[in-house]
Amino acid sequence: MSSRNTHETTEVPAVGADSPFRRERIARDEAPQFVLPLVVRIEKADPPARTDALETAARAVLVLLSDERSLGEGEWAGAVRDWQDARIRKVVRRARGAEWRKAQTLPGVTVHGDAAEVRVFPPVPLDGWPKELAKLQVSGTDLDDPEPAGPVEPGIPVLWLNPDLEMSAGKAMAQAGHGAQLAWWELTRAERALWQASGFRLAVRTAPRERWAELNGSGLPVVRDAGFTEIAPGSATVIADHPALRARR
Repeated sequence: MSSRNTHETTEVPAVGADSPFRRERIARDEAPQFVLPLVVRIEKADPPARTDALETAARAVLVLLSDERSLGEGEWAGAVRDWQDARIRKVVRRARGAEWRKAQTLPGVTVHGDAAEVRVFPPVPLDGWPKELAKLQVSGTDLDDPEPAGPVEPGIPVLWLNPDLEMSAGKAMAQAGHGAQLAWWELTRAERALWQASGFRLAVRTAPRERWAELNGSGLPVVRDAGFTEIAPGSATVIADHPALRARR
């Protein structure tokens, strides 16, 4: 698979104790590279709203990370460890009809939003995609919100998007997933359990510019893109604003 289809973080400050970003950068670069596949269902006649898709993709990443198959000696745990030992790559592809039904036959988890459906799969080698997923399209994952997203309830984690960057829905879904993962790494076991018990409630919103400036200086986890697609290398794309993390700042 070409790297131009990869949505990837590079360096992220203030990560948790179990984060692979604590390792030397050269070690991550030299490790075998894996990717986390996500497939969003986009039917021609009834596509999901953009914000719903972004939030569902972020929750899907958390569901995969917390799944018992990804932990300890679980059947996906080795692949998850290998993926986190290298660069944290995620790729969002789209499917509909028969393509979507075929994707459901592969090991993974389907996460539902208000109307969005995203299936997340255990990590695969960068050049070793299952044929059912390899032929799915990356480009064209463009979605709109029929009306502006509403206010966020107090106490809900928010993944804030950079207001100065334009990203396709697929790119933004991958970045939201990165942000959710960074927040997960920094939480304690008890905080993770509480978030999981809530069904991983979260919101994705574009930050007002003055709010983005404040967030940038808050010490909260920041996603910085590798620059393979759409935006410049090192661009800050998402800030993960989890109440438990904010309370420590």
